[in-house]
Amino acid sequence: MADLDYNELLKRVQSVTSSQRIEEDRFKLPKVDIFYEGNTTVIKNFDKIIGVLNREANHLLKFFLGNVGTAGEISGGRVILQGKIPARTIQDKLNEYVDTYVICSECNRPDTHLVKKGRTILIRCDACGAFRSIGSMKKKKIQVPHEMLKEGGTYELTIKDIGKRGDGVAFFDKYVVYVPGAVKGSIVQVKIEKISGTVAFGRIVQ
Repeated sequence: MADLDYNELLKRVQSVTSSQRIEEDRFKLPKVDIFYEGNTTVIKNFDKIIGVLNREANHLLKFFLGNVGTAGEISGGRVILQGKIPARTIQDKLNEYVDTYVICSECNRPDTHLVKKGRTILIRCDACGAFRSIGSMKKKKIQVPHEMLKEGGTYELTIKDIGKRGDGVAFFDKYVVYVPGAVKGSIVQVKIEKISGTVAFGRIVQ
């Protein structure tokens, strides 16, 4: 009888341990899945990202809009952003959001929720019980200002790709720059003629 009780207890312990390991490994940040439609950038799996992060959709959208510097809206589980924004920029901002608003700074687990006290937003960890202020976390990070393109300005750019219409495509900080007649891989001097959101159009100058 004692052996049976021991074996039963052993099975229960193994079952609980297995569940805990699954629980610890369950957090996997999805990679942003985007496509371009006209002059917009669509995040196709926004609803999946929200489900994994366990945060409000409008909170993450507001973070994206403020940090990418564009307008946008939620539509049917997707997010539509104005302008053609590189996928790497969106992924970097998502990673930054997770570091700031999701991951516990004490135990590095994602089992957290946001608590608002007055004007202060706190992040509380359900796993270890730690509290920290979102504001203090932001102050610790070095804020690197965006470089701004200016219409009429000339910039040295590397043509990274060729667009659907045959124009060269270059990137300057958060901007996507289209350059007619440019060859992929070339480094050219480009005069910016028009800027619309995070999309710019220029021409090669000697």
